Amino acid sequence: MAILDQQEIPYEGRRRRTQARLRRGVFLLPAAMTSANLLCGYYAVIASLMGTPDDFNHAAKAIGIAIVFDSLDGRIARMTNTNTEFGVQFDSLADVVSFGVAPAVLAYAWGVRNVAIVVPWVGRLGWLCCLAFLICCAWRLARFNVKGMAPGGSKYFVGMPTPAAAGVIASIVHAFHKDGPLGAGGPLLDWHWSVSWLLLAVALAGLMISTIRFYSFKDLPWGKKQPGFLILLVLIFLALVLNFSEITLLLIASTYAVAGVTLHVIRFLRQRTGSRTASP
Repeated sequence: MAILDQQEIPYEGRRRRTQARLRRGVFLLPAAMTSANLLCGYYAVIASLMGTPDDFNHAAKAIGIAIVFDSLDGRIARMTNTNTEFGVQFDSLADVVSFGVAPAVLAYAWGVRNVAIVVPWVGRLGWLCCLAFLICCAWRLARFNVKGMAPGGSKYFVGMPTPAAAGVIASIVHAFHKDGPLGAGGPLLDWHWSVSWLLLAVALAGLMISTIRFYSFKDLPWGKKQPGFLILLVLIFLALVLNFSEITLLLIASTYAVAGVTLHVIRFLRQRTGSRTASP
């Protein structure tokens, strides 16, 4: 009996130590995704400062990859039951860099910097508008940490999510990094386009701090068995992104933004019509 006990005790100790190491590794997975998100945001800032057409495109791609990592860290934390307050705060700080600082710097460098040399007032307007985008991003993240999702569940966000707003800017830069109507395959060169670009940045900033509800996709049964046609659709979507990323990503980003505003207007009109019908 003594010999058996001597053999079992070390085995139990090794198993507990192994489980503890695995547990720590599981906790590190979401943090690793958040760190990768932060790395992409930092790279996007550096690439934007370099200022070549290819660098702008690389910055836009980095923001897009950061969106993927941002969606993975929360999902992995929920799947592994490793949600912590530290992880929430770390994720928010990383999002300020990747979806606030990075797109703001990219928006200024791509849409304003060259024009400001010729038209100085556009440069002054540009840094104010891009600053507004950054402040509204931080405001949106702070509000989400305090109030969470829209009342009634996790189906809707209150205000446009910061990754979606950053995705609109990144997708436009990526879509027009080659020769196109906005310039010779690079940053904007006409002050009229620059002003329109800045108005778009301000509109995205306003959507982030608004009370418009945007669909979160969190109620979709990702963990359940899916039909075969859905897998086929996912494969087709990936093929489109790989082969026609410019137009595909631009359509996705712009459709999400327009759909949220359109549904808000429809709900508002229905409420107005219902209140008029109910009143004597």
